[in-house]
Formats: sequence, structure tokens, C-alpha cells
Amino acid sequence: MATITRFEDLEVWQLARELANEIFQAYNSSELFLKDYKLKEQINGAIGSVMDNIAEGFERGGRNEFINFLSIAKGSCGEVQSQLYRALDRKYITQEHFDALYNKAKEIGQKAGAFINYLKESTYKGNKFKNRQA
Repeated sequence: MATITRFEDLEVWQLARELANEIFQAYNSSELFLKDYKLKEQINGAIGSVMDNIAEGFERGGRNEFINFLSIAKGSCGEVQSQLYRALDRKYITQEHFDALYNKAKEIGQKAGAFINYLKESTYKGNKFKNRQA
């Protein structure tokens, strides 16, 4: 297995970036959604948090820190899903659009959870600890 050296190469981060762009397009294509500044800013912040926490955790260089940041990203996926329900209920997005966005957020959360489980089982502690003496 090839070693990933950049957070941009992580599939879970790439999916979060795609979802961020899809959500941006969703609120920019609905005049009502655009006028709901609070919800628009909340959902934009939440999906940004997913991307940013994956990147920050990876860049910290330690397994346990990465697990912590992935956990925060996973929580933010839940926040995005909840906010999508509000957008649906307010008729800012269609059921079909909701389903696509919701399912992608759910997939990202599941992948983050699987990554957390993988890292918990790993004996590799990260680059941060690579050259440390006992």
C-alpha cells in the first residue's frame, strides 16, 4: 500500500470537498436558500469543518490527534445532514437533491468512522513520533 503524504490524496477529504461544492451550488441556485443567511452560513461552515478537520488532523502527524479530528469531522457530517433536513422542510431543495446530498454526507461520515477504526487498530503512531526515543 502506498503511503499517503498529502491530505488532498485522502478519499474522505476529496468526497468532503465535492460535497462542499455541491452544497454551494445548492444554495446559490435557490433564491430562498440564499436569503436564509443563518442556515446558509451554518451548512457552509459545517461542511467546511468536515474538510478542514480531516486536513488538520492529517497534518498534525500523530495517530491519536488524527483520530480526534476525524471524530470532529464525522460529527460535522451529522450536522450537515440535520441542516439538509431544514433546507428540505423549507423547500429550498427538492427531495431528490436532498437524498443525493444527504447520502454523500452519510457516506463521508461512514468513511471517517471506518478510518477512525483503522487508525485505532494501527500500531503506527505517525510521523510526529517516528524518530522519538522511548
